[in-house]
Amino acid sequence: MSSEHAAPPTSDHLHAHLDGDARYGHYIEARSQKAMAFALALTLLFALVEVVTGVISNSLALISDAGHMVTDAAALGLALLAQVIAKRPPSSRHSFGFVRAEALAAFVNCLAMLLLVAWIVYEAVQRLTHPEPVQGGVVLIVAALGACINIAVAWVLSRDTESINTRAALVNVMGDLLGSVAAIAAGAIIYFTGWVRIDPILSIFVSLLILKSTVGILRESYHFLMEGVPHGIDYLQVGADLAAVEGVLSVHDLHVWDMSPGHPALIGHLEIADLGEWPIVLRRVKEMLLAKHGIDHVTLQPEALDGKPLQAV
Repeated sequence: MSSEHAAPPTSDHLHAHLDGDARYGHYIEARSQKAMAFALALTLLFALVEVVTGVISNSLALISDAGHMVTDAAALGLALLAQVIAKRPPSSRHSFGFVRAEALAAFVNCLAMLLLVAWIVYEAVQRLTHPEPVQGGVVLIVAALGACINIAVAWVLSRDTESINTRAALVNVMGDLLGSVAAIAAGAIIYFTGWVRIDPILSIFVSLLILKSTVGILRESYHFLMEGVPHGIDYLQVGADLAAVEGVLSVHDLHVWDMSPGHPALIGHLEIADLGEWPIVLRRVKEMLLAKHGIDHVTLQPEALDGKPLQAV
C-alpha cells in the first residue's frame, strides 16, 4: 500500500491570504517613488548651494537652513529607501514583510532633527553673546530661492498622505520652509538696519517650531515600532466587546497592534462554552471586530472550560 505525501509548502503559499483571511497583504503594492526621488534631487541640489553661500555670508540663519536642507535630503533619501523596501513581499525570513521600514526611517529622521535643533540653539546662543558680521543681501536672495524650492518639494510630498515616513519627511520640509522664511527676514533686517542679532534670534524661534513638529512624528513612529495599540482603538473596549459576543465566556492573552499604519491586527484566546459552536462564534467575533473597531486581521485560539485549546484560527 503506497502513501502519498504532500509537497512541502512554499513561502508564497504560506503567506497567501485566502477567503476569510485578512485583506491586508503585509506589503505596499502601488506607491510610486517618482515624486520622492524628484523631491530628493531638488532638495540635495539646493542644500549644496545654501551650504556654500551660508559660509560665505557668515549667516547662522542661512547655515541653519542649509543644515536643515541637508537633513531633509537625508530624510527624503531614507524615506525613498524605506518605500522601496516596504514594497517587498513577505519572505521566509521576514514573514510580516518590510512595511515597518517606513516607521523606522521616520524615527531615525526625527532623531537627526533633534540633533540639528540642539546644534542650532547652541550656535545661536554663542552669537547672541558674541555677534558676528553677516552679509544680509546674500542671505536674503538665497533664502528666497530656498523658500521656493521648499514650497515645490512640500507640494510634491503632500500628495502622499498615507505613509508615516512621507509625512515625517514633509514635516522636515515644512520646518525648512519656516527656516527659509526666517532667513529671509533675517537677511532683510540685517541688510536694511544692520542689526545682526536678529540672525540667531530667528534661528532659535524656527528651531522651537521644528522641535514641536519633530516630537509629534517621533512619538507616533515610536508608538508604532513598539507595537502599541493603534490610535482610535480602545483596548479595554475591544476586550469587553469580545467577552460580550454570544458563546464567549472570557478573553485573555489579548494583543492589538498595527501591522502597518492603518492596518490593525488582533490575536488572543477565547474561552467558549461549546467548542462545537466555534465556527459560528468565530464568525460573530470577526463581524463584530470589523464593524465596531475596523480590525480584520484576526487570529484567535478557542479554549474549552478546562483551558485546553482546540486550534488556532
